[in-house]
Amino acid sequence: MKKFIFTLVISLVVLNAFAQSEFSSSAISVGVVVEDLEKSIDFYTNVIGMTKTGEFSVDKASCKKLGLTDSYQLDVTILKLENSDQASEWKLMSLGTKAKHPKQNFMSDDTGMQYITLFVNHINPILKRVKEHQVKILSEAPSTIGENRKFLLVQDPDGTFIEIIGPE
Repeated sequence: MKKFIFTLVISLVVLNAFAQSEFSSSAISVGVVVEDLEKSIDFYTNVIGMTKTGEFSVDKASCKKLGLTDSYQLDVTILKLENSDQASEWKLMSLGTKAKHPKQNFMSDDTGMQYITLFVNHINPILKRVKEHQVKILSEAPSTIGENRKFLLVQDPDGTFIEIIGPE
């Protein structure tokens, strides 16, 4: 009887694992429209430390058909925290237009996606690159949160807040 119950429990766990998600990947692919693509690529690769893993274009006709833009081609650069199939994508694209809203000073200045959080093994290498590239630090540099965790807040060139959390 115990063997039967054990087999039943294991079978239910395995079936539950397969039925739990309707998503084919646990990664999220985020598209970010920026004013200056090269400036943003430089920030995310040389300051934050992301890796460029690809790029693609979508022509004007396809963009209109797909409901992405009304009259623009999209040239997209794909960045990741690590070059693996499981990593989330940070897709940068520029339409060659200026933002229609002012750059936020605080997360409370606008609605919509305002920030991302990056958890790191050590905050000091990123802090060093932030200072070398003269990126304005919005938090105390860095702030202490919890036991053995530091917090650093900066903004990308278009105003998206980047929280960086990890030990020194």
